[in-house]
Amino acid sequence: MSAAAAGAVLPSPAPTRYSSAGGQHATLTADLAAALLAGCASARRASELHAAAVRAGVDRDKAVDFRLQRAYAASGRLDLAVALLRRSPDPTAVFYTSTIHAHSSRGLHLAALALLSDMLSQGLLPTTHTLSTSLPACNGRGGLAVGRALHGYAVKLALSGDSYVATALLGMYARAGDSAAARALFDLMLPDPHVVSVTAMLTCYAKMGALDDARSLFDGLPKKDFICWNAMIDGYTQHGRPNEALRLFRRMLRSGVEPDEVSVVLALSAVAQLGTTESGKWLHSFVKNSPRVRLNARVGTALIDMYYKCGSLEDAIAVFDGLHDKDIVVWNAMINGYAMHGHSRKAIEMFNQLRAQGLWPTDITFIGVLNACSHSGLVDEGCKFFKSMEQEYGIEPKIEHYGCMVDLLGRAGLIEEAFDLVQSMKIKPDAVMWVSLLAACRLHKNMALSQRIANYLVANGLANSGMYILLSNIYAAVGNWQEVGRVRSMMKASGIQKEPGCSAIEIGRQVIEFVAGDTSHPRTDEIYAKLEEVNVLVKEQGHVPQTELVLHDLDEATKEKALAVHSEKLAVAFGLISTPPGAAIKIVKNLRACADCHAVLKLVSKITGRKIVFRDRNRFHHFVDGACSCGDYW
Repeated sequence: MSAAAAGAVLPSPAPTRYSSAGGQHATLTADLAAALLAGCASARRASELHAAAVRAGVDRDKAVDFRLQRAYAASGRLDLAVALLRRSPDPTAVFYTSTIHAHSSRGLHLAALALLSDMLSQGLLPTTHTLSTSLPACNGRGGLAVGRALHGYAVKLALSGDSYVATALLGMYARAGDSAAARALFDLMLPDPHVVSVTAMLTCYAKMGALDDARSLFDGLPKKDFICWNAMIDGYTQHGRPNEALRLFRRMLRSGVEPDEVSVVLALSAVAQLGTTESGKWLHSFVKNSPRVRLNARVGTALIDMYYKCGSLEDAIAVFDGLHDKDIVVWNAMINGYAMHGHSRKAIEMFNQLRAQGLWPTDITFIGVLNACSHSGLVDEGCKFFKSMEQEYGIEPKIEHYGCMVDLLGRAGLIEEAFDLVQSMKIKPDAVMWVSLLAACRLHKNMALSQRIANYLVANGLANSGMYILLSNIYAAVGNWQEVGRVRSMMKASGIQKEPGCSAIEIGRQVIEFVAGDTSHPRTDEIYAKLEEVNVLVKEQGHVPQTELVLHDLDEATKEKALAVHSEKLAVAFGLISTPPGAAIKIVKNLRACADCHAVLKLVSKITGRKIVFRDRNRFHHFVDGACSCGDYW
């Protein structure tokens, strides 16, 4: 930018000699100082040039002043950039806009908007660049109101038609979830909207869960770059539709668009949700052979997360060991992997290793180690980690950390202590925590406390479907059918339905799902014949069906039949007839396995010599030769 463009040029004092890096001496004029500052992004270099400009008496030149401000902002010294702005006797809109951009682009949204307010209060009119720079700062509480005010400014000043301003406005409304306003702006851009606008609109729909609208927009685009593909894939992944996400990723490959790192991470997240190992291995192979995607910490973390959620802890460990630059996020993923698979001591060992390497744990690190302690009943260790968060690491516990502690104490039978912790919390307990506490009451048959909790939740309108179902199950477990009926009537009146159990098994790259009593599969007769054979064999091993787990007022024979056709048992039977002898069977269930299924799967692993890897809602169970990796503590 020239001095004229920045404003009126002040007369320069007598010139001085300036020594360049090559040792040559030149007179430091305002034009030379501005030129030297143009590409400066180092705080040290900016300070040196600033000092030289002061000595030469050209530091008050508007072009030099502006370039200095930009140099300090580029190097991260926003305090000095703002100081220069405050020092200027007659700052221009361009000067303010540059400072606003420096703050907004670094996520310092409130500071950016405060500078904008300052600028407007001085009677300076915003430019298209001012508006397009300020609108991204309109986030969080009150952001939409400020954004609408800026929209009004844009219309009043006839700037709303500028493509950059319109795109920034659309992005602002999209982030705020105002899809109607965003779409109205988007339609004005047709037939040739900017790719940023398309992505913002897709992201807006996806964020709100309006995936059909997003897909309609996506399919109507004549040209799609990888950013558009990523936005659509992300929408499916974030809203629990991993099959569609993975299908879209494959379609992206067929279309000739080269996936980037984000595409791969999203696809790996979808595979992790599905628990399909073969698809995960295919993606891993893609990464190894991709000229565009490197196996860095981000992709490595996604691979570790995918492998351990697919039941392949060994592959997750291999990826971890193969990464050269491991940041704390990579370590967190591996700790969570060990925790989810019941290797609690190893998770704690990993925590000690990362500290020995000089890494500082985050709140996510502590969620991992606290989960590890909960899965193995390591109460003393868990309490020690929880206390160390604030005392040693200055990390204030969040709702997730309290939830881990409630789960840890509750599973260990310390239900009163868990209840006391909930009551003493500085933050409001969430639904997950109450469900965890009720589950502990059910596990340890603490009817008195469960009733107290239930009364409190119902009286305060806090009860949700999980809580009602647990309470119903608690009453059913002790045969109080009158109370069961009352709770189920309350559920019906509230429109709450129990989530049906569903178990999925991967055969090759195909995922087959079963629900209890399922007869929809073409090989149903073979499945039930194998299931009957398994039931006979496990009874010969001494198994007695745990009919008390059938929470309905039925006779024993009917209860036993209901137990026999649980979804995970059907999945195991299908796995036995669909895979070679000795092959491992991997099953994923959306709910926690019942105790009877857990006992049966242990015996099936012993009888058949098969390893059964079972992932429920909370963790993994590895059944080998009649034993489970959880040590029956789950």
